[in-house]
Amino acid sequence: MHRFIIGITAAIIFLTSCIEDDFSTSPSHQPDYSTDTLRIGDVFTAQGTPTRNFIVYNRNSKGIVISSIKFRDQATSGYFRVNVDGVPGKEFNNVEIRAKDSIYVLVEATIPENGFDAPRVIDAPLDFTVNGVTSTVVINISGRDVNRINGETLTTDTRFTSARPYLITDSLVVGPGATLTLEPGTMLYFHDKASLKVRGTLIADGTSEAPVNFTGDRTGNVVGGIPYELMSGQWDGVRFYETSRGNKLSYLSMRNSTSGITLDSIPSDNAELTLTNCRLRNTKSTVISSRHSSVEAFGCEFAEAPAGVIYLHGGNHRFVNCTFSNYYLFAAITGPLIHFDGEEITAEVDNSILYGLGSMIKPDKIEGMPVTFRNSLLKPAGSDDDNFIDCIWDADPMFYTVREDYIFDYRLRDTSPAIGAANPAFIPSAATDFYGTPRGNTPDLGAYVYVPAINQ
Repeated sequence: MHRFIIGITAAIIFLTSCIEDDFSTSPSHQPDYSTDTLRIGDVFTAQGTPTRNFIVYNRNSKGIVISSIKFRDQATSGYFRVNVDGVPGKEFNNVEIRAKDSIYVLVEATIPENGFDAPRVIDAPLDFTVNGVTSTVVINISGRDVNRINGETLTTDTRFTSARPYLITDSLVVGPGATLTLEPGTMLYFHDKASLKVRGTLIADGTSEAPVNFTGDRTGNVVGGIPYELMSGQWDGVRFYETSRGNKLSYLSMRNSTSGITLDSIPSDNAELTLTNCRLRNTKSTVISSRHSSVEAFGCEFAEAPAGVIYLHGGNHRFVNCTFSNYYLFAAITGPLIHFDGEEITAEVDNSILYGLGSMIKPDKIEGMPVTFRNSLLKPAGSDDDNFIDCIWDADPMFYTVREDYIFDYRLRDTSPAIGAANPAFIPSAATDFYGTPRGNTPDLGAYVYVPAINQ
């Protein structure tokens, strides 16, 4: 029995010695970091950021002790929340990393309002001291003040400028008789389920150099290389009500909403929504849903919507030099690019491109309907008739889009059959595309003018 106890004791001592680390005190034994600069990104002031992280590696054959982890600049240290190896705090001491092991450092921030229109860039050094040697990971963040809107109704004519972004956390309502004008470069960010409701008039005066932008307020990546920019359903959308009149949107980029643009029962023979060189994409339902209302669009991109891109029920519609495409990523595509519905509907689609996944047009047969496609490129095989005039059938427009690489670029490659195939009679004089490129005398089909050798 005595020998057995001695043997057990020796085994315990041996096992304990195996799992105990021999910690180095040599200045040459230092950690490595997964990055030297942790970029939190562009954020709004007075609002918490997503969590970012980096890894601290001990690649040495002995353990190391980080005697101190703290921000060098105490004036900005209060902006950040740090978690080291599962422990939150402001300053950390005697953090052990065993040989060939690592720890995670997680960082969040809330940047206070700075009182200026321009973003405030902060580079905050986070110092790690090991065996008397200090190394640094810089925490980089850019904080910008915003105009916050929560459940506001505009009852008089109002102008939004590009000086500061607008963050809409609930809804923004343009009341009957009021006009909201968005100057070039205006940015509207929408929080989850927030919306823009137009009972009056909406004017977006974007330009090719300074488009107007509607997007969700979440920045950065969902996971890996997939940005929130690609994720639909980040906010609700824009709705035009029956009292709305004379809406004109130019150079508007609208993306990642739930319901896109909705028009409902706007009684007028004229188009009560006119879109020029707009990019409307990536919604959770349809990009445009119009019931008993009229839409006119020139030079626009309509793309990425699982329920179908455009739904038109009644109304009078015209689309010229538009690109309709659907490569939606995150759900099955159940609807067509364009759905014509209702008895009281007329539509003209000229110099346009219809291409992508899913069906192109519903109903499949539009004989007898006052719907015409002229000088347009369509994915299906077919032939001209009273509804399809001088069209290009069963052709690939050769977009730069590569769905599996998350590239959704509907400009034309060098070999596109859409180059030079448009009818100039449908195009206004001195017209340009979203990028400001002139349409020229031998114009191309679709929203974008062909430019040789686009760098990807």
